[in-house]
Amino acid sequence: MILKRELGFFGLIIIFGLAVSLFAYSQGHSDPLSLTIRLLALNGYIALSIAAIMTPFIKEITLFFKKSFVKIHHYFAAAGLLLITLLPIAVFIQTSDPTVFLPNFESLYLFFFFGGIIALILIYVAFGVVLLRKKIVDYWRPFHMLIYLALFIGIVHANLRGTDFQTIYIQIIYDALFAGAIAAFVLKRWQFYRIKARVRNNKLMSQNKNKA
Repeated sequence: MILKRELGFFGLIIIFGLAVSLFAYSQGHSDPLSLTIRLLALNGYIALSIAAIMTPFIKEITLFFKKSFVKIHHYFAAAGLLLITLLPIAVFIQTSDPTVFLPNFESLYLFFFFGGIIALILIYVAFGVVLLRKKIVDYWRPFHMLIYLALFIGIVHANLRGTDFQTIYIQIIYDALFAGAIAAFVLKRWQFYRIKARVRNNKLMSQNKNKA
């Protein structure tokens, strides 16, 4: 039963990714390498967005899959990281231009237009601190949250430069994914606030009882 749930969930995500990929393919006007670049970008952003969107639902995901939330979360994070890492490599193969690996700070517009590499760097920092979280227990979370900044830079970059983002349907889908990630971020912060408030109230009640 649990295996069917897991297969069903991942099957839906794969179908979603395939549907987006087929739609992008149907738009044509791309050689095989250009199409590969587009598909890497589209599917990488899907995986990273889903990894971010699921963070406030730790209890629900754990109960649904009967498996560690971290493991499910990392499936999507690892897939997104792999696809987004291959993206600038594919662009370099196409253009033979090493500057694709460098950010552009000449203007705000150019920063975002070529912002994919900045987003990639932030993603690596966000995931790298997870490996060090036991050594930097008090500091890793703020760095891990850089993933949301990376998603923001990535979606602005895509809207400015992405070939597929000239299609309103793709634009709506991916802007909605980013909005979902931000909503998840706000919900997660609200959950932390409620937990801290509950702990604070319990401490106050305990102190009052001791005084009484």
